[in-house]
Amino acid sequence: MVLEHALLSVVPGREAEFEDAFARARAVIASMPGFEGLTLSRCLERPGTYLLLVTWRSLEDHTVGFRGSDGYQEWRRLLHHFYEPFPVVEHYEQVLTA
Repeated sequence: MVLEHALLSVVPGREAEFEDAFARARAVIASMPGFEGLTLSRCLERPGTYLLLVTWRSLEDHTVGFRGSDGYQEWRRLLHHFYEPFPVVEHYEQVLTA
């Protein structure tokens, strides 16, 4: 299992529009092979900042499968214009749990 992490900085004043677009984009990513789930959380101290966590079966399911798909083009169309600056996406593997 791989956890994708991205801090999303949304253009001020467009948070509600972003959340609506993300609700539509969720169906796109959920249909991808290797997708196992996601959470989108809004920062309480900085309401224009969101934390996106996506669980993938493997790194390649995200970096090759999803990003190389037609679905990713739809994801980009729906979401990428909301970000300023564009987010850094990182991948993690679990080491410990409690």
